[in-house]
Amino acid sequence: MSTRVEHDSMGEVRVPEQALYGAQTQRAVENFPVSGDPMPEPFVRALLLCKRSAAQANGRLERLPVDVTNAIVDACDQLLADPSVMLHFPVDVFQTGSGTSSNMNANEVIATIASERLSLEVHPNDAVNFGQSSNDTIPTAIHVSSVLVLTSSLVPALKHLENTIRDKAKEVGSYVKTGRTHLMDAMPVTLGQTLIAWADQLAEAIVQLEQQLPGLQALGQGGTAVGTGVNGHPQFAREFCLSLSAVTDIEFEPATNPFTRIGSQDVAVALSGALKRCAVAISKLANDLRLMNSGPLSGLAEIELEALQPGSSIMPGKVNPVIPESAAMVAAQVIGNDAAVTVAGQSGSFELNVMLPLLANNLLHSMHLLTNVSHLLADRAVATFTVNEANLQASLARNPILVTALNERIGYTKAAAIAKRAYREGRAVIDVAAEDTEISREELAVLLDPARLTGEG
Repeated sequence: MSTRVEHDSMGEVRVPEQALYGAQTQRAVENFPVSGDPMPEPFVRALLLCKRSAAQANGRLERLPVDVTNAIVDACDQLLADPSVMLHFPVDVFQTGSGTSSNMNANEVIATIASERLSLEVHPNDAVNFGQSSNDTIPTAIHVSSVLVLTSSLVPALKHLENTIRDKAKEVGSYVKTGRTHLMDAMPVTLGQTLIAWADQLAEAIVQLEQQLPGLQALGQGGTAVGTGVNGHPQFAREFCLSLSAVTDIEFEPATNPFTRIGSQDVAVALSGALKRCAVAISKLANDLRLMNSGPLSGLAEIELEALQPGSSIMPGKVNPVIPESAAMVAAQVIGNDAAVTVAGQSGSFELNVMLPLLANNLLHSMHLLTNVSHLLADRAVATFTVNEANLQASLARNPILVTALNERIGYTKAAAIAKRAYREGRAVIDVAAEDTEISREELAVLLDPARLTGEG
């Protein structure tokens, strides 16, 4: 590979000839051959938006010449419009804990493009990074990327899943099925009650996610190195947020105390907790679908999920619940990501948290997974499953727990004896109750009607 020589404060570095980045990025590439995974693209794009907004703020405050300001803004716009932008951002996630390497990566790439536009040097530190520090820029980019992904991708995907469930509840809601507690037969419920419970569980999780937005929209940019704002203009934070709000159509504002956004990452931890709640809700939904689909002969077989692919390399004809299984694995991964975020959130020492890249990566990874699997669950599992009414009715007819409806008439002890006999003899509860009580069969048919017992009959 042909190279060129670049310089930084530590001396010479050989950089790939065509690379837009410079010496500090190359040092990071060589220093951190850890995972092979670069920072997530939404983070990189948010970082570019932050650099663009910082240049505009400094320009309005007359801290940068107009031509340099415009060149930086144009360079950021060029990169943001480039579908292959990640080719210029190779720094590994597991880098310096402040994310300085990623910050300098952005500074160097932007400076290269801006310098070409002006035909004079635009310095990555003195111009692109003017009035900024990695210590306030990286936490800000974490917040901005999280807000953008939440509002444009994750929340719409979760709402799509919620709405799909509600639509399915209207379609199949009148079917009555055996309820189950402890995985054992319990009182009957309708499919509508089951599905609406899923939808409401998701709706509450979405509300908690949206409650994170005000904290995320309060930014630490302007605190610079330790929160004091050294080398920054007193109005920089406000001007930065005005520029960022204008380009994103989302209202950002300076944090009341920038120290809280640099030394700690409690807002990110809270967001991760809300993502974990979404994962738990999706896990519940996925496992219910898998169990209801189990069979087709020896399981519950209450519903039939859409057949998407052969289920076995050795057993012909086997079809598995692959979408719910995928969703369950996503839930496990998000819960694992949250554990890592929790540890990272604890890693604030005095004026700086030093696990910022890990925070960014795990938050955005969780949101990416939850977004995609929500669409899959909605479109390839919930919307397309069919109901096996014959199996529902057969289970209801044999369910000895229906005798609970007779408690007030015959007492718990007598009802338990009827339930045990019905189960032991493999008979319907109504037949045994007709023999062992003075209640007429006609009245028993009303009392033991599964639809009535759901509260919706």
